[in-house]
Amino acid sequence: MSVLSGKKIVLGISGGIAAYKTASLVRLFIKAGAHVQVIMTPASKDFITPLTLSTLSKRPVFSSFYKDEDDLISQVETTNQNLEWNNHVKIALWADLIVIAPTTANTLSKMANGICDNILIATYLSANCPIYFAPAMDLDMYKHPSTLASFSKLKSYGNTIIPAESGELASGLSGEGRMAEPENIVAFLEKDLEKKLPLLGKKIIITAGPTYEAIDPVRFIGNHSSGKMGFDLAQSAANFGASVILISGPSHFSIENNLVQLIRVVSAQEMYEQCHKYFATSDVFICAAAVADYKPKNSAVNKIKKSEDTLSIELEKTKDILASLGSIKKNQFLIGFALETENEIENAKLKVQKKNLDLIVLNSLQDKGAGFGSLTNKVTFIDKHFKVEPMELKSKEAVADDILNKIIARYDA
Repeated sequence: MSVLSGKKIVLGISGGIAAYKTASLVRLFIKAGAHVQVIMTPASKDFITPLTLSTLSKRPVFSSFYKDEDDLISQVETTNQNLEWNNHVKIALWADLIVIAPTTANTLSKMANGICDNILIATYLSANCPIYFAPAMDLDMYKHPSTLASFSKLKSYGNTIIPAESGELASGLSGEGRMAEPENIVAFLEKDLEKKLPLLGKKIIITAGPTYEAIDPVRFIGNHSSGKMGFDLAQSAANFGASVILISGPSHFSIENNLVQLIRVVSAQEMYEQCHKYFATSDVFICAAAVADYKPKNSAVNKIKKSEDTLSIELEKTKDILASLGSIKKNQFLIGFALETENEIENAKLKVQKKNLDLIVLNSLQDKGAGFGSLTNKVTFIDKHFKVEPMELKSKEAVADDILNKIIARYDA
């Protein structure tokens, strides 16, 4: 499977003859499993149509700051409030990487010097993700001191050049300056990304969400877990190159990443069975689900009618998934979660010891912004040597990255 699978790629196209090759490039990205958003400079539309690229990418193509701006430009009286904005900041935040191909001398200079006069450059300047650029120009332009200075600047910004190739150029001359062929651009990206994926080849299993324990066909015992923390962990693990199985209880969250296999379950017993099915072949197992500790001893076949003022339900313990995995653990890196309301550190340390964990992630309901139903979390890491590391309040996405960095550190040690 390609490392581009599931990646969100912004493909920026500037106005050079090599733009005609981007149809093939989009197709190769899609074939690799990537999601592609095309942004075109106005000049690039002279070489390839937005309709072609939109059809191949299955997304609208952006070439101006406002939708339908070209149609409105001829109108004498137009109010901006009637225009729908193409939000370049939102596009930049969406992207996992940006590839600008072809990068003409004009666009190259604008990138290097921050000349922001079109939506492609605005998106480039707003991005925090890796940037790749594939130059395409005539050989003398390619070797000009100003071009070489732009290359140097962009590299100093952390951008990565996809070197031009040698061959026949549009001018009729032959030499260096041809945009890399689409197949070579994809191969370059895959090779470069693989070097930056510290968990490539690792299999990580993650549990998420609550479990529902049936009282009758209508009612259940459950909890307030949304599953967001587990889903964020799965996305982060995939971003680091891992192959992920996400075992989730009832949750409204979903995930679209070819590196993540989502298995839906309902009860603690179903989650127990799925965890044991995959545990032996895993490298890392993260139990982030809020599994019910008890379930009704007998679940009614039919809906229980409201007849008495009180109702007694006999409960029995569910199987302790984390403890059962810890008892059969071999080389797996086993991580558990603990949600506590009192004696938090002491209780979490006991769980590390009793359940044979390598790391526990402690949540306290005493901390504002932590726990169920929140977009943020405040955790404390406690490892098997009882080293305690409290963290600041962060988004759950950032906490997920912190946890994955603990795993990466384990393999780097």
